[in-house]
Amino acid sequence: MTEFPNIILYAIPLFVLAMLLEIYVTIRQGVKGYEVKDSLSSIAMGLGNVFLGFLSKVVVLFFFFYIYDNFRLFTIPVVWWSFVLLLFADDFAYYWFHRISHECRIFWASHIVHHSSRHYNLSTALRQTWSGGFYTFVFWLWLPLMGFHPGMILLQMSISLIYQFWIHTETIDKLPKWFETIMNTPSHHRVHHGSNPLYLDRNHAGIFIIWDKLFKTFQPELKKEKVVYGLTVNINTYNPIKIAFLEWIDVFKTVFSGKKSLSSRLKYLIKPPGWKHDGMGKVSDDLRNDWLKENDL
Repeated sequence: MTEFPNIILYAIPLFVLAMLLEIYVTIRQGVKGYEVKDSLSSIAMGLGNVFLGFLSKVVVLFFFFYIYDNFRLFTIPVVWWSFVLLLFADDFAYYWFHRISHECRIFWASHIVHHSSRHYNLSTALRQTWSGGFYTFVFWLWLPLMGFHPGMILLQMSISLIYQFWIHTETIDKLPKWFETIMNTPSHHRVHHGSNPLYLDRNHAGIFIIWDKLFKTFQPELKKEKVVYGLTVNINTYNPIKIAFLEWIDVFKTVFSGKKSLSSRLKYLIKPPGWKHDGMGKVSDDLRNDWLKENDL
């Protein structure tokens, strides 16, 4: 494992420099891209994520090595071509993790943290979950099963996270068409952070936007539909502890309160955010379809 460094720690100074550069650019453009309280909350969430990451990685590595040592189907060597394979395999896993994190409330409970800011800048990229690292790794368990070394997997997961840092900005508009066609970009990811009905649960890509196009969750950013950042119902707090756990509290209150069947209680964990057992709730597809009808699209 010593041959696979934790590159996130080495990237932190670059994150800071990039944010300072973005602040400078936004000031020059006359745009208010940062709000102090919001950015401090995002940074606090990021620091908490790094600290808890040391604990969650113990859990992750235990399961990765257990599968790798006892059940792997192949032994994939640590060579250049295996990193190319892993790049795409990891990104495929990330797409489904990210998509399910929007479509299943028990995963949304941790992922909501990343969408809780009403601003979109590089500090928003640091607004990461404190709880997800302990269970969302299940989407990557097939990689050690296939024979990828756990150290390689963690390294590639870190590379993916670092790539996604720079796309959290409004200072970059559209990139060359060929790049927008294949890669995840600031424009594509702005859509993902939109609370507009048209943009909800779209563009789940990590590095390659091709997955969204393949599985029909792609939505281009439209000039006529300016992105409104945040949640459909915003949480209105800068307190990192509340940001980290408010949705979890709400989930368990919903599951254990009121008169409802055991089946309905379980569905509140696995159904999408917005679902209600009485049929009165609206999930993202319902909100999008209503918007499309209202706008004759």
